[in-house]
Amino acid sequence: MESDPITAQHVQPVLDELKRREPIFHRPEFGTTRADFEAMTEADFWEVGASGRRYSRSYVLDVLEERSRHPVEDTWETSDFHCREIAADNYLLTYVLRQGERITRRATLWRRTAQGWKIVYHQGTVVAE
Repeated sequence: MESDPITAQHVQPVLDELKRREPIFHRPEFGTTRADFEAMTEADFWEVGASGRRYSRSYVLDVLEERSRHPVEDTWETSDFHCREIAADNYLLTYVLRQGERITRRATLWRRTAQGWKIVYHQGTVVAE
């Protein structure tokens, strides 16, 4: 049986900041344009989708740009957030995302920079039944 991860007390303010940014690319208050998404991702950003496929930054930006032209109402609920500092100014944020019947565990590597928070890596994994 797995134990619930615990966020260290000194990381709690970071957890509070990053929770407001997830799920990534679905928070209009942080941007809706390709330029916004470019600004929130590192140049070498990549992700692994719940399908197991790997996606480059360029591909993700193309998909987000197309999505903004044809918005779809997406209902989701986040829970079980945990944050761990993995190196100076680098944090692993994990959480559960429920989209209707689909439940995934999410992991985002965030870097605090002089320009603000940047996403380094993201992964979604479907929760086994």
